[in-house]
Amino acid sequence: MRRAVITASATAAGVVLLLSLKPHDPAATHAISSANTNANANSGTGGGGSSGSGATDAAQGADASARTVTGSAVNTRYGPVQVKVTVTGGKISRIDVVQYPTRDRRDREINEYAVPVLNQEAIAAQSADIDVVSGATYTSDGYTRSLQSALDQLGK
Repeated sequence: MRRAVITASATAAGVVLLLSLKPHDPAATHAISSANTNANANSGTGGGGSSGSGATDAAQGADASARTVTGSAVNTRYGPVQVKVTVTGGKISRIDVVQYPTRDRRDREINEYAVPVLNQEAIAAQSADIDVVSGATYTSDGYTRSLQSALDQLGK
């Protein structure tokens, strides 16, 4: 009987400790994942990378084969998803997610993980035919539909 009381007390204390842990800072994760995604996307273009639409427009002027198109906004259960695709030399060189669900903390955590994964998969596949990210089904569906919309505009 004494052993059962000690075991139950230890288990309860362990659960309390686990529940009191603070999750990671989503803002820091977003900054890191955005930097990694941009670095990966820019490494395929052969050019220097910079952020912002002005830099993209300047790059388009320098390289006539680069085109940037924004896909349609796809409404999902948790909010809209929209992507902007840059194609250089006939290949997808960069994908920026213009909007994705950020309604609450959980949405932000899920999407800050899922968006870089989706970007990497789409650039590697060079199409919208990519796998769904586990735990981000709605975002993945909206992403692929918006990406396909952009690729259709590009004739790809």
